[in-house]
Amino acid sequence: MDSLTSLAQGFAVALTLTNLLYALAGTAIGTLVGVLPGIGPALTIALLLPLTYGLEPSSTFIMFAGIYYGAMYGGSTTSILLKTPGEAGSIVTAIDGNKMARAGRGAAALATAAIGSFVAGALATAALAIAAPAIVRIAVRLGPHDYLALMVMAFLTVSALLGRSVLRGLLSLSLGLVIGLIGIDFQSGQARLDFGLVRLLDGIDVVLVIVGLFAIGEVLYVAAHQTGAAFSIARFTGRMMSREDWRRSWKPWLRGTAIGFPMGTIPSGGSEIPTFLSYSLEKKLSKHPEEFGHGAIEGVAGPEAANNANAAGVLVPLLTLGIPTSATAAVILVAFQQYGIQPGPQLLTTQAPLVWGLIASLFIGNLMLLLLNLPLVRVWVKILQIPKPYLYAGIALFALLGAYTLNGAVFDVWVMAGIGLLGYVMRRFGVPVAPLIIGAILGPLAELQLRRALDISAGDLGILVSSPFSITVYVLLVVAIVLPRVLARRTGARARVDAAV
Repeated sequence: MDSLTSLAQGFAVALTLTNLLYALAGTAIGTLVGVLPGIGPALTIALLLPLTYGLEPSSTFIMFAGIYYGAMYGGSTTSILLKTPGEAGSIVTAIDGNKMARAGRGAAALATAAIGSFVAGALATAALAIAAPAIVRIAVRLGPHDYLALMVMAFLTVSALLGRSVLRGLLSLSLGLVIGLIGIDFQSGQARLDFGLVRLLDGIDVVLVIVGLFAIGEVLYVAAHQTGAAFSIARFTGRMMSREDWRRSWKPWLRGTAIGFPMGTIPSGGSEIPTFLSYSLEKKLSKHPEEFGHGAIEGVAGPEAANNANAAGVLVPLLTLGIPTSATAAVILVAFQQYGIQPGPQLLTTQAPLVWGLIASLFIGNLMLLLLNLPLVRVWVKILQIPKPYLYAGIALFALLGAYTLNGAVFDVWVMAGIGLLGYVMRRFGVPVAPLIIGAILGPLAELQLRRALDISAGDLGILVSSPFSITVYVLLVVAIVLPRVLARRTGARARVDAAV
C-alpha cells in the first residue's frame, strides 16, 4: 500500500503540464536516437547534460527516462528495416525482423515490436515500483564491505559477459579505473596521474569520457570503415498484425518480460544477454522452429519485450543502491550527481517526489511511445534518408560544442578528442566500451567504500568477506563468470562427439 500511495503522488508530479511536455520531448528524442544507427541513449543524455543544468531535477529526469525508453523502441525500427541495430539490445531483433521486412511483412514486425515493448515496459515499471522499496529495506542494513562486493560484481560481470573476450573486457575496465583515479585524492590530498597539468587536478569529467567514446569514436569509425553515403532500407509494407500474429506474439511478450526485468536488476552485461535468452527460449518452445532465422514473429516479439523489461530493471540497482549496470544507467548516475543527488538507499526518502515522479513518468512515456511508434513509423523511416556525412558531421559538431560548454575550456575539447581516438581504437579491435564507463564512474566510489571498510577493521582485509551478504555476492559472481564457460565447453565437446559419430 505504501508503494501505491507513493506512486499516486508520483503521478501528481508527472502529470503536470510541464513534465508531460518534457516526457513527450524525451520520448520523441529517444525514438529518433534509437532509429539512427550508432547513436544510443547514453550519448544523447550525455550531450544534453550541459543544457539541462537550469531545469528542475524532476523535469530533467522525466525527459531522460523518456529518452531511455524511446531508444529501446526506436532501435527495433533500424533492426527490422535496415538490419542495423540502433541499440545493442536490438541485435537479436534484426535476425527475424529484417527477414519479415524483406518478405513484405515489415509492418507486422514493427507492430509486434512496438506492442511488445509497451506490454513489457508497463509490467516491468510496475515491478520496479514494487521492488524498489523492498530492496531499500535491505540496502539500509548493508555496510561498506557489502557495497564494495556489489561494485566488484558490477565490474567483473559487465567486463566478463560483455563482448567477445574476457581479456578485452577487463582491459576496458582497467582503462576506466585509471581514468577514474586521475586528479586529487581527497583523503590524502595527493595529486594522482595529473602529468603536471593543473587542469587534471579535478579529474576528467565523465561527460567528456562518454561523449568522446560514443560520439567522436563512432564518427571516426564510420568515416574509416563504412562505405556508401545512404542507408539501404527495406520497404515498409504489409498489414499490421493478423489474428494469427497476435496469437503467436502474446506469450513471447510475457516470457520476454519475465526474462528481461530480473536480468536488468543484476550486473549481467547489458541487454544483449536477456534478448538472446528470450530468442533461444522462443525457438525451443515454438511449434515452428524452422521459421527462426527466416522470419518468425516470435523471434521479434520475445527479444523486444526482454529488451524493454531489461531497461526498467536496470533502474532498480541504480535508484536503490547507486550502482549502474549499463552505460546509460552510468550516465543517468552522473546526471544525478550533477544535481548534488547521490542515488542509494536514502534516495526514496530524501527525494521521494523526484523518484516516484520518475517511475510514474515511465508509465506515461510508455503509452506515448506506443502512440508515437505505430502511426508515425513512416515518419521515423524518412529520417534514415539523411545522408551519412551530414548526420555524423552534425553529431561531431554537437559533441564538440557540448564539451566546450561544460567549463568553457578548449582543454576539455582536446581531452574529448583524445578519448574519442581511444574509442575508435577500442571499436576497431572489438574492445567493449561499457566496462570503461562503469569503471570510470564506480571506480572512485569503490575506492571510497574499500577505505571505509578498512578504516572500520583497522586494516584487516577479512572484513571484505565478513558478512553473509558479501560472501553470497562473491559466490554468485564466481558462478556467473564460470558457469557459462563450463556450459559452452560442454556444448562444444558434445558437438565434436556428434560430428565424429
